[in-house]
Amino acid sequence: MNLEVLSGQSFPLGSTVYPNGVNFCVFSKNCIAIELLLFDSPDASEPTDIIPFNPKQNKTFYYWHIFVPGIEAGQIYGYRVYGLYKPELGYRFDPEKVLLDPYAKAIVNTENYSRSAASVPGNNCAQALKGVVIDKRTYDWEGDKPLELPYSQTIIYELHVGGFTRNPNSGIAPEKRGTYAGLVEKIPYLKDLGITAVELLPIHQFDQQDAVPPRSNYWGYSTISFFAPHREYSFCRDDFGPVNEFRDMVKAFHKAGIEVILDVVYNHTAEGNEDGPTLSFRGFDNSMYYILEKDNLAYYSNYSGCGNTIKANHEISGQLIIDSLRYWVSEMHVDGFRFDLASILSRDKEGNPIDDAPILWIIKSDPVLAGAKLIVEAWDAGGLYQVGSLAGDRFGEWNGQFRDDVRRFVKGDEEQVEKLAYRIMGSPDIYPHPDREVHCSINFVTCHDGFTLNDLVCYNEKHNEANGEENRDGSEYNFSWNCGVEGSTDDLYIQALRLQQIKNFWVILLLSQGTPMMLMGDEVCRTQFGNNNAYCQDNELGWFDWSDVGKHPDVLRFVKSLIRFKKELHLFQLEDILEVDIQSELPHVIWHGVRIGKPDLAENSRTIAFSLYHPEKGEHLHIMLNSYWEPLNFQLPPLSKGERWHRLVDTALAVPNDISSLNVAPPITGKYYHLSPRCAVVLIAQS
Repeated sequence: MNLEVLSGQSFPLGSTVYPNGVNFCVFSKNCIAIELLLFDSPDASEPTDIIPFNPKQNKTFYYWHIFVPGIEAGQIYGYRVYGLYKPELGYRFDPEKVLLDPYAKAIVNTENYSRSAASVPGNNCAQALKGVVIDKRTYDWEGDKPLELPYSQTIIYELHVGGFTRNPNSGIAPEKRGTYAGLVEKIPYLKDLGITAVELLPIHQFDQQDAVPPRSNYWGYSTISFFAPHREYSFCRDDFGPVNEFRDMVKAFHKAGIEVILDVVYNHTAEGNEDGPTLSFRGFDNSMYYILEKDNLAYYSNYSGCGNTIKANHEISGQLIIDSLRYWVSEMHVDGFRFDLASILSRDKEGNPIDDAPILWIIKSDPVLAGAKLIVEAWDAGGLYQVGSLAGDRFGEWNGQFRDDVRRFVKGDEEQVEKLAYRIMGSPDIYPHPDREVHCSINFVTCHDGFTLNDLVCYNEKHNEANGEENRDGSEYNFSWNCGVEGSTDDLYIQALRLQQIKNFWVILLLSQGTPMMLMGDEVCRTQFGNNNAYCQDNELGWFDWSDVGKHPDVLRFVKSLIRFKKELHLFQLEDILEVDIQSELPHVIWHGVRIGKPDLAENSRTIAFSLYHPEKGEHLHIMLNSYWEPLNFQLPPLSKGERWHRLVDTALAVPNDISSLNVAPPITGKYYHLSPRCAVVLIAQS
């Protein structure tokens, strides 16, 4: 078919629908020619139309653009790009490969996609991923917009879209298991739990084949497209299905008062190292998107640990990152982002760490992102560790030190008491900036990467044999304790001890200053049987087992009650760090040990207590933590006349006495409280 085409325009990038046709625009500095390919079906082995770009008419600067009248939303398309193939110079143009538009908003042909076909010489047209033209104007948001909840009211629940409902026991219809629509059906569960934000593991279209066969890339940290929702998470199979189904999901979460935060991977792509596939960026202009080794441009710098590293502070790849973030906020209404291996964003075009990295300053100051939560993982696989120092006071940060110090204290290690005190306070030693909210510290004990909370008290060693890497993968530093037996046991004493330790973790996580984040299933003791790197386990090992809800109702009740208690008290919704001053009229903390006013910070100490006061709201709590293996008597602070201490939590007590609500908390008599071994107790002063 001979189509009459027009010059088109250089903005916006990608495909844009107009009343009389579609504008296409892509960037390539070093190519010599580009062809737009139009297809009638996703699995077509040949394009219906091949439209060459005339460099005199269809090129402005290094932007190649063309307008095709008469086509509309739903058109399937791709590109061929011609140029030098000289890897030693950084050029990897390959016109045999059908390339995906870096700005494609929807992707098709995932059923026939072949990573291997994109990695070896030859035409891969029938097995290539292709873009779909999307008209963003056709969706009815019904007045929806991002919620912009303050961090001080935020409780984050990290989950995997597929794994949350893929188990046959999820109660979800088979066709909706593991989908955005399936997740919508579980909103009542999440709402009842008390969380205010879901943090979704990567939902940008990723390469499930980026794993050692027969396993698949389950977690999704292998991005193919930074604009398209992952198609395999959509039960609606038409070309627009993933886009609209994702929007429906966001809208449903917002109606329930729950924010949607995306885990985004702007540090590397699925194209991998020099032996990887040519899918998109590499074929458009390799050296514009990736950091290459200075002494041999044929090789990729690998600060991500995944084969390549995005050149985030290059003008073109940096612009793509900004455009992607803006798209997900403005067009998909997400509430925020968690940046995987964000320290890579602080590396320059050659991979050197730099202060005041341009891309980070642009992100933090962008007006479209002004209301979005921006959370960083402030380290990378190249050795950068920048927790507390990545980029000023705008970003929230995953506090890896909180995870490690809390684990070691509950485990009973030495030299942890002073460190724990800082973590409970919101980590002012790590975040000393006076303008930084205390809630910029994203506190977590577990996340997708590592042991589940249940496995943290059941295993001393990782057990990753199912990954097929001879147990070499996954972290060696888990700071876990199996309570005496590796794995499952029928010993009732060990079972009770493990349950008590799990509750101790929950008390510290949810009652520390900062923003708590919990891992999918920890509230019902989900296990991965000691696997601390389930990235390739798209099976029952990696999925939420909904039978756990019935098996562990008492843990679920404990967590829900603790979250409700946290929400009811102003002490846990502060935006400023607590004062350390007994005379202060502001919210403040007083530290103790087993004796009032005498915290024991010795290296062999395993106890700490603290009193929290909110004079204006009349709130007064006393929290005691004993990670020692013997019982201890803790002295209680004296109260004003007419007040008594009431017990909210004692993790050593049997259900239902382990936790009480504010209005029925039983009174405590005497000047001392007897703490059992490895125990957490929370008291509240009431008249």
